[in-house]
Amino acid sequence: MSYRTNKAQQDLLNQFLSGHGVQLSEETLDKLYQFADLVVDTKEYGNLISAKDSEKFLSRHIADSLVPFVFLGKTLSTQDDTVRWADMGAGAGCPVFPLAIAMPNVQFYAVEPRHMRVNFMQMVKEKLHLDNLTVVGKRFETSGLTDLDFISCRALSTFENDWERAQAGLKRGGVFVTLKSFNNIAHLENDPKVHIQKYELPEEEQVYALVTRGNNE
Repeated sequence: MSYRTNKAQQDLLNQFLSGHGVQLSEETLDKLYQFADLVVDTKEYGNLISAKDSEKFLSRHIADSLVPFVFLGKTLSTQDDTVRWADMGAGAGCPVFPLAIAMPNVQFYAVEPRHMRVNFMQMVKEKLHLDNLTVVGKRFETSGLTDLDFISCRALSTFENDWERAQAGLKRGGVFVTLKSFNNIAHLENDPKVHIQKYELPEEEQVYALVTRGNNE
């Protein structure tokens, strides 16, 4: 079933967003549903998602990908279009594609070294007409991207390893953003340099965390 007609999954996503005071336009939601269908139904670029996760892509992966927008988007919506945001290890496009769809005024870079994933994301970018997103087929360290306002990743490595990779690409005052299981970052709760925002996803038992750290060095 297409996510454009999957009312149950649509309702779970919209309840998650409205619970955080966020309401997206019908045009934005439709683009998110199109992206979900492309990830789940496209087979020629390898196995992009497990069969289990393909059944709950909106409530699990789209909702999770939009968490930075939920908590940071209001401040970004008031800024001009010079904000630059790179996503390390973008994979099949989460969280960077949903974020680019939700924040068209921000310039995004989807950084991913694997050739098949890069080709898939380039195809999706063109199909969805995402002019504010650039696919970069390299490792982040060799991408040439510097002086960035935001760098994100999702379920890549440990927080410490991800931060070390990201810091060199951030401008002073830039922000590193990552999505983790709370259990994996609980040891950071007393670190004054790190901000943790706990959240839960629809019909998921574990607690997740949006973890941010500013580059003030």
